[in-house]
Amino acid sequence: MKLHLFNISNFKVDGGAMFGVIPKALWSRAYPCDENNMITLTLNSMIVETGGRVILVDTGWGDKQDEKFFRHVYLHGGEGLVEGIRKRGYEPGDITDVVLTHLHADHCGGCVRKRPGGTGYELVFTDAIHHVSRTQWEWALKNNPREEDAFPGENILPIGQSGRLNLIDEEGPLYEGFELRICYGHTPGLMIPVIDHKGKKLVYTGDLIPTMAHIPLIWNMSYDIESLKTIEEKRSILEEALTGNYILVFQHDAQAECCTVVMTPKGIRAGEKFSFAEIAEY
Repeated sequence: MKLHLFNISNFKVDGGAMFGVIPKALWSRAYPCDENNMITLTLNSMIVETGGRVILVDTGWGDKQDEKFFRHVYLHGGEGLVEGIRKRGYEPGDITDVVLTHLHADHCGGCVRKRPGGTGYELVFTDAIHHVSRTQWEWALKNNPREEDAFPGENILPIGQSGRLNLIDEEGPLYEGFELRICYGHTPGLMIPVIDHKGKKLVYTGDLIPTMAHIPLIWNMSYDIESLKTIEEKRSILEEALTGNYILVFQHDAQAECCTVVMTPKGIRAGEKFSFAEIAEY
């Protein structure tokens, strides 16, 4: 198995939105903000090569929408999607599978691009199977006032029309050493990859635990559809991670890529912090 983690792009969001009911006096000590209350997040995408498959997990915002769409996102830095893949020795045609944790724009927008000349849309990874949970797919197509801006049709519909969509009905193994858990608190059908690498389990925590600062059970995003479900889903995966000495891999943390967890008098908290490269070199 070969593993890679790379940052497609940095972006900014309101810190209060990212930490919900937690007061700024607390969250800003764990995750600093600028003078406008904005915090910088990453879009870390993972490549997992296993059993003859090359799996890409999430694809970032993409670049097909106009300036108005991105006006509150403040994209900056990062390696880019295709550029990041190429730096790891792959071409888009080498990607056999794209696993989309969910269909919010910052996670799936990079799957689809405008065709040359701007007439319609096409997949970026034309030969890849695109895996989405059935629950999330149906939820996104139905849409709702709370998440409407997160589910633009041009990000989603071309995937379904391509014939390259695989809907996941149950959690469990997808390929050798690569399994999926399904959660419902952030958005129904969020998939969390769990990778077995040389006897060590890695949990790509996605938007269930977007940064290391979100490990405490009630430190959750205001974007979550059902906060109480998020708390219980976090409790379950964190207790499992504690017992099994798992490594958490963060998708959005600009300060920490990975950590273990430990039990403290205040509950489960971050343990040892380290880079993803240290894991990949095992």
